[in-house]
Amino acid sequence: MMASGQAAGLGADTLLLEKMHRPGRKLGITGKGRCNLTNVASLPEFISHFGSSGIFLRQAFHRFSNDELVAFFEELGVPTVVERGGRIFPASGQARDVVDALTGWMKRQGVIVRRKVSVDGLLIEGCKVCGVRDSGGETYPADAVIIATGGISYPTTGSTGDGYRLAQSAGHSIVPLRPALIPLETGGDVAPLLQGLSMRNVNVSILVDGRKQDEAFGEMIFTHFGLSGPVILSLSGRVTDALNLGDRVTVSIDLKPALDEHKLDERLLRDLDTHGKRKFQTLLEELLPGKLIPLCMELTEISPDRRGHQITASERGRLRAWLKDFRFEVTGTRPVSEAIITAGGINTEEIDPRTMASRLVSGLYFAGEVMDIDADTGGYNLQAAFSTGWLAGRSAVRQ
Repeated sequence: MMASGQAAGLGADTLLLEKMHRPGRKLGITGKGRCNLTNVASLPEFISHFGSSGIFLRQAFHRFSNDELVAFFEELGVPTVVERGGRIFPASGQARDVVDALTGWMKRQGVIVRRKVSVDGLLIEGCKVCGVRDSGGETYPADAVIIATGGISYPTTGSTGDGYRLAQSAGHSIVPLRPALIPLETGGDVAPLLQGLSMRNVNVSILVDGRKQDEAFGEMIFTHFGLSGPVILSLSGRVTDALNLGDRVTVSIDLKPALDEHKLDERLLRDLDTHGKRKFQTLLEELLPGKLIPLCMELTEISPDRRGHQITASERGRLRAWLKDFRFEVTGTRPVSEAIITAGGINTEEIDPRTMASRLVSGLYFAGEVMDIDADTGGYNLQAAFSTGWLAGRSAVRQ
């Protein structure tokens, strides 16, 4: 949508071929229907969230930044607000407003939209693209073609991997596809028992074959299948890679990250001394949400009726250890169709970062998730889609 609107605004005759019955369906469900447009992070920080693919995006972010994206939507009548973690949302909290604003803007720019058209192939002559062909055999001549088809997550929105097939037909290589920003499935019945419990300000570590590989601080939620929430999604890429290698993956949750082992022990001693006549179950109400209390008593093997002054040093040690290291064995991830984004995609070494143009076929451009770019949560991935779309649309017109 961004690419076509930019191209049309610069005077090009622009046709958007939309597979679904309307554009922007996936955009309409992002951010739990609220649409986390971007983030207030500085350019260096933005790039860091994309790992090794961040350098490729430097030109796109420099040309069309988060500030410029916010100004763009302000001009379209979509004011924004900044929330926790620097996340930027439409002030209305409705992703639909973003989709409607883009749709109206495209129309005013002069974009022609053809809905329910599935592109079947690229038309290429002498290493130059000259159009596309749809699944019905109709051809569309063009001086430039932009592939902005998304990944393979949420296929009901139209993201079924068509762009990878089209790029391969033009000679491009595809970095292996895998789910990113995806909830984790865990063994046992503990997570289902805690279903719906949201935990804020926890520190989550990923252990691969017993060694810590990554960690993150933030919010998570227990589900009927395992673990989800922002901090889990941010770490899921490392988990996916480890599982694909056949490694054993464990999630360790620090429920009291603000206190190290020593300070937590001091607090427990103080609470047990001050409220020595209280039962253990009552004492836990000061430490944990209600849903976690029965589980804590079971896993630490401390009787709920035991008085504070009766709890031994060994029992206190078990409680302290559990609070700092609440573990889950990861058995897998949710299906790739449930991933927020797709990792992998068209090899960015074959794309010019200054224009988003193919280095293999003249007149062919790429934008968004179809390329091998992915970041953690916080608005970074949508900014990448808008920035690369902006750059691809304008570059295609110059050609």
